[in-house]
Amino acid sequence: MRFPLAFAAAQLCAGIAVAQEIPPSERRSGTNFMSAETQAIQADDGSNPGMLWVLQGGSLWDEPAGASRRSCASCHGEAATSMRGVAARYPAFDAASGASIDLAGKIDQCRMTRQHATSLPRESEELLGLTAYVGHQSRGMPIAPPDDARLDAARAEGKRLFQTRMGQLDLSCSSCHDANWRGRLGGSAVTQAHPTGYPIYRLEWQTIGSLQRRMRGCMVGVRAEPFAYGSAEFVALELYLAERAAGLAIETPAVRP
Repeated sequence: MRFPLAFAAAQLCAGIAVAQEIPPSERRSGTNFMSAETQAIQADDGSNPGMLWVLQGGSLWDEPAGASRRSCASCHGEAATSMRGVAARYPAFDAASGASIDLAGKIDQCRMTRQHATSLPRESEELLGLTAYVGHQSRGMPIAPPDDARLDAARAEGKRLFQTRMGQLDLSCSSCHDANWRGRLGGSAVTQAHPTGYPIYRLEWQTIGSLQRRMRGCMVGVRAEPFAYGSAEFVALELYLAERAAGLAIETPAVRP
């Protein structure tokens, strides 16, 4: 008889206080934990299903939108040049709101303020496509979180949330991804949770999804109330995860089981 996945997670991560952070020399992308078959799918743009959303994002980049009838390209030109390295620096501080903002939030903000277009819902095909397209322009570049003191409070909050036990299973992100990353859960590798390839295509989802969708899935798994998409809590977690993964290469769009 197989134990439920939630019970297996509790057994795997039980009895752990605040785990030690993974030393920089031991930090590895989730791709390193995947099977050779999954790695091959990700590496081949002709086989990687996430590239369909990259292509969609490229079309949206050139498509006039909103009352302004301007496209992203109208202001930014060729994304291969203007967006190179952008995804590596997000989340970042947003002067307009006085808070940190993730890449999807910035794209949507630009759409509303510059193109005078309607907001795109989180996890919508359009926003995922644009985010994947922008992220893809930085593929191969190292994650480089901004050295901006205005982000310190959000970064500290993200670290606190990562290490805070939550839900009925009383587990933190750190319980699995710092302390048990060499283990397996439900037959799958427990990775170090570095955000190197988002948006990613998950075979389980049969579609592409954001880092926040993945984190919401983990929260549901430990039976905690998930934060809302685009919330300050999720952006803070993204910011901390980017710092934790600094130097690892962007792989957007990655492929995972």
